[in-house]
Amino acid sequence: MKTPQLSYYDMTPGAVAFSTTRLGGYGTGAYGEFNITHYCGDEPSTVTKNRAALCQLLGIADQALILPRQTHGTEVLRVDESLLTLPPHTRQERLEGIDALVTDLRDVCIGVSTADCIPVLVYDTRRHVAAAIHAGWRGTVARIVEKTIVRMAEWYGSQPEDMVAQTGPGISLPSFEVGDEVYEAFRDAGFQMTAIARRMAGQKAGEPASDGRHVAQHSDGEAGSNGAREIRWHIDLPECNRLQLLACGIPQEAVSVSPVCTYLQPHRFFSARRLGIQSGRIFTAIMMK
Repeated sequence: MKTPQLSYYDMTPGAVAFSTTRLGGYGTGAYGEFNITHYCGDEPSTVTKNRAALCQLLGIADQALILPRQTHGTEVLRVDESLLTLPPHTRQERLEGIDALVTDLRDVCIGVSTADCIPVLVYDTRRHVAAAIHAGWRGTVARIVEKTIVRMAEWYGSQPEDMVAQTGPGISLPSFEVGDEVYEAFRDAGFQMTAIARRMAGQKAGEPASDGRHVAQHSDGEAGSNGAREIRWHIDLPECNRLQLLACGIPQEAVSVSPVCTYLQPHRFFSARRLGIQSGRIFTAIMMK
């Protein structure tokens, strides 16, 4: 059996935290090699083999590997024993439309899938509670990170001063070109735009990536008629979520931000803007020991 190549985070001795890379799995093409997200168009048998390889590496059964079907919303699910004991089909139905998971169970791996969006992991070092959050731009605007931390407090009594947080691989400000309507969504939601936005030239559609593939056309912008890069708004999604973590009261020194831009490293991490929507996903997860 192949061994997935993971990128680990040193959050705490009490938990294993990581993001998967594209390496060490069974997939091919835009899904190669390692993808465990079942709803992005990959071959089901390949997803099953990759899940099995990850479970073997983590030393857990398949039912202890929890991955929701995300919809860019703000629904947070509490992962408890009652969820784990559901039949697989029923359990997966319960995971539909969920963008953040929270648990206090040990040896249960919770995670989210991304391919340019920002994954966020949070761990309460005092009460031993973990969260995995999917923060695309819509979820970020709707403050899913803040809502998840509120749930941790409601369900488990967690306090921000006891938390550490880690953002995973995602698209960086220079690569995240957006339309005016996205800029306005952040502005209208009360974000400090001078801290998270900049007008600058973006990548051109069809520009070759570092691995020889071509840049997919951005869904929210087009190149000029002469092929030149237009000056457009760019949003710093990692910084947006870092600022949310700090606003919740998590100490600044307890928040770490991944330096990886998925758009600039498509050979190692999946990027929907590079590969298109029909491609694999990164799994960013945490498992308390």
